[in-house]
Amino acid sequence: MNTPASLASEAVTASEAETASLGEALGKRLRGGETLLLHGELGAGKTAFVRGLARGLDVDPAEVVSPTFVMLTRYAGRLTLHHADLYRLAGAGDERELGLEELPGPNGVLAVEWAERLALAPKTDCIRVTLQHAGGDSRRVRIEGMR
Repeated sequence: MNTPASLASEAVTASEAETASLGEALGKRLRGGETLLLHGELGAGKTAFVRGLARGLDVDPAEVVSPTFVMLTRYAGRLTLHHADLYRLAGAGDERELGLEELPGPNGVLAVEWAERLALAPKTDCIRVTLQHAGGDSRRVRIEGMR
């Protein structure tokens, strides 16, 4: 993983656009092979963050929607963005059917929403992104695991 430590590890955003901008800043720094595990309750801004991440990977953010019913979507850009949403999984290893263990590959990035539902241990060099409501449209975003 080639993510620099210079990106702030915690921030408070005041709007969905600011949350997306934080994701974009991270996306611009990714070089391929990274897995992002996103945590946060419903409406915490996980998909907004991924839209920004997409922009940073030269993917049209308007294409990125919550894949709750699709579970895994791929978007072509500077790097391929693999966007998984595990909301509907029971956490009993169901994610194996999606083939997540084979992703992201050296030319891709995997962003997993509802990562706490992964039954299998995630890769050790994951980037963990936790989003929390901080009142109104504000969100507290914590990014961990960057080198």
